[in-house]
Amino acid sequence: MTESALNTSAGIGISPMTEHDLLEVVEIEQTTGLSHWGWDAYHRELQTTDRGLMWVARLEPKTDSQHTLAGYVVGRLAADELHINNVAVRPLYRRNGLGTALLLKVLQAARGFNASRAFLEVRAGNAAAQALYERCGFTTVGRRRNYYSSPPDDALVMAAEIEVNA
Repeated sequence: MTESALNTSAGIGISPMTEHDLLEVVEIEQTTGLSHWGWDAYHRELQTTDRGLMWVARLEPKTDSQHTLAGYVVGRLAADELHINNVAVRPLYRRNGLGTALLLKVLQAARGFNASRAFLEVRAGNAAAQALYERCGFTTVGRRRNYYSSPPDDALVMAAEIEVNA
């Protein structure tokens, strides 16, 4: 599903993350089992606007639920590389292309900064996330033993080439 299809058909738009989004971002982080960053880390990352790429999937218009966000992605630029730190989608909104749309958005933004390659780590036991990343052009390039705790797991390092603007 393309980002534009997602925006119009599902009532979800992708926009830059703001400080007002952080409480929900942390809630999503906690409910999806990501490694803990917490409010302070996301807030610090937001302050690095020159190298941080942070996007949210915003419910439009606001639904009857107390939630305004369906998911988010956080990436960081270093030299000509993008490191994707976190991608998370609320369970209710999974399996509809939202994770793909968030990943494609951060890759597109990195392309605007002339990034040529993207990297991420994923739990070796998270087959669903690995399949998502593979659909977005990532391949496994390494393994970090005992990288995760709670529960312990290896990390697969995945990378994708980003076509740099000509």
